Amino acid sequence: MFEWIVGVVSSAGYIGVAALMALENLFPPIPSELIMPVAGFAAARGDLTITGVILAGTAGSVIGTLPWYWLGRRLGRRRIRHLAERHGRWLTISPDEVDRAHGWFERHGGKAVFFGRLIPAIRTLISVPAGIAAMPMGRYLAWSTLGSLIWTSLLALAGYVLESQYDLVAAYMDPVSKGVIALMVLTYLYRVVRRKG
Repeated sequence: MFEWIVGVVSSAGYIGVAALMALENLFPPIPSELIMPVAGFAAARGDLTITGVILAGTAGSVIGTLPWYWLGRRLGRRRIRHLAERHGRWLTISPDEVDRAHGWFERHGGKAVFFGRLIPAIRTLISVPAGIAAMPMGRYLAWSTLGSLIWTSLLALAGYVLESQYDLVAAYMDPVSKGVIALMVLTYLYRVVRRKG
């Protein structure tokens, strides 16, 4: 995958960076922790500009969140409550918890989207509750863009500064991403077992 990302960035430039970041949100196995440092290295080499790389990465990242947002919007609160009634154990959530989560998201949705866009693995998932809560599109895009801009800037600048050692960014970020995913899986299993008892 690493060589493929390098090839796309080298051949397609800014469009390639945007497309890869959009795909990263749709298919999380494509990691932004590799895409943006590679693009930052290309900027350090003079093939692209660092500003262009950051803007392309941010645009692609935000575009990639929209299908997840619309999925949440289409599901809506009523359907999620119905699913919680029927499959609450496996979803590890009750209809009352759906209502409480909805209320929390209505109060703190902007902050949740902003900070969610900065956390590996959560970056994609945060779009779904935003859609379920019917967060206004303008507000969702503003918070998502701001969070994505910070994330892509950090990764691109790391690749730019490290130049030929840009792969170190992925080496450090990969365990963090895996740790977040492992924590999410363990939390889910704990909640399933707890509901059984």
